[in-house]
Amino acid sequence: MEFFRNTNIDFLGKKWYFLAFSLIFSVAGLFSMLFWHHIPWGVDFRGGTLVYVKFSHTPDDNAIRAEMDRAGLRNFKIQRYGVPSNNEELIDLDVRETSEQALDLGKLKIIQALETAAPAGKTDLNNASNLTIKSYLIDKDPLHLGSDADQKYGAQAQAILDYRDKVQGGVLNSPDQLQSAPGVDPAVVAVLPDGFYLSDFGIRNVDIIGPQVGSQLRTQAGLATLYSLLGMLVYLGFRFEWIYGIAAVVTVFHDTLITVGAFSLTNTDISLTVIAAILTLIGYSNNDTIVVFDRIRENIKLMRREKLSDIVNRSINQTLSRTILTAGLTFLTVLALFLFGGEVLRGFSLALVIGILIGTYSSIAIAAPILVAYQDWRIEKGKRPVAMPGKAR
Repeated sequence: MEFFRNTNIDFLGKKWYFLAFSLIFSVAGLFSMLFWHHIPWGVDFRGGTLVYVKFSHTPDDNAIRAEMDRAGLRNFKIQRYGVPSNNEELIDLDVRETSEQALDLGKLKIIQALETAAPAGKTDLNNASNLTIKSYLIDKDPLHLGSDADQKYGAQAQAILDYRDKVQGGVLNSPDQLQSAPGVDPAVVAVLPDGFYLSDFGIRNVDIIGPQVGSQLRTQAGLATLYSLLGMLVYLGFRFEWIYGIAAVVTVFHDTLITVGAFSLTNTDISLTVIAAILTLIGYSNNDTIVVFDRIRENIKLMRREKLSDIVNRSINQTLSRTILTAGLTFLTVLALFLFGGEVLRGFSLALVIGILIGTYSSIAIAAPILVAYQDWRIEKGKRPVAMPGKAR
């Protein structure tokens, strides 16, 4: 199957347009990383506290930000996660301590920020612990248990939490919902409104990643990228010529710079899944580049009298249909993942969408012109051009 037959596009004749395009986006991304948003490392890399919040209604991100600003919280990030109908938000706090107290601190900060109309003297049942509910019931003793109160009311408190968290998804809308809760005595339900009220949210979970772990992950991610580039350089240097390997590495560096720059410009977190996507794109872009290089090497043997620029142009045109077909199908797949994959996969799919576009473009517009530019430079210096004829393997 071919989309194009006998194309004769002068790609090298448009190399200055390609260079201008690459420079604009590379420099913009570089400036953003150096002076504006910097590299927006996710919590996996910089450390921090993740607070998972469930709401009883569709959350308003702007209202949440305003409430957190009023509470004096800074450097936080908010994003939806899960199925939209679940009304769940992930709040990333800049709290990097790893103690047990830090877990409670992150939860307490969110509760204090979002509880804007708490009745005096009452506790939020949607964010109350087993101990808090049990202590209240022991004090009220609605079942008149006497000495057996601790165990019995502990079981009642756990039944309330199980119904709230496992049946109602973490948020109760009305105390009357507890009337149908298994194991909860009606007398217990009757006394709860005296000491508790219901907010419109509940803290589902709190996770902490320490800064030391984040620093190690950053180092490992950088080394993984570096090793992959070095491996490609060695392979292509052996398989073709060293200039081919250098051209491929420069191309992959170009792709990575623009992809990371796009994340910096849009201030989108770079998580572990994004790094995985970037490493995937390094291989994907290199695969496209090798296809073009291999056709160039074959045509060099067949067209010894032709200029290298003409050979490169013909090679790109001959592989254009294959490039568009494979890249186009892959792009449609990752675009669907980006549009319908949800917030959890948003960073991963965004990196793939950008990377596939840039990787396909660079295999045609960056890698091949580097070969021609290098040969022209050697000819000007009076040296033998290394790009032709092709090496026999």
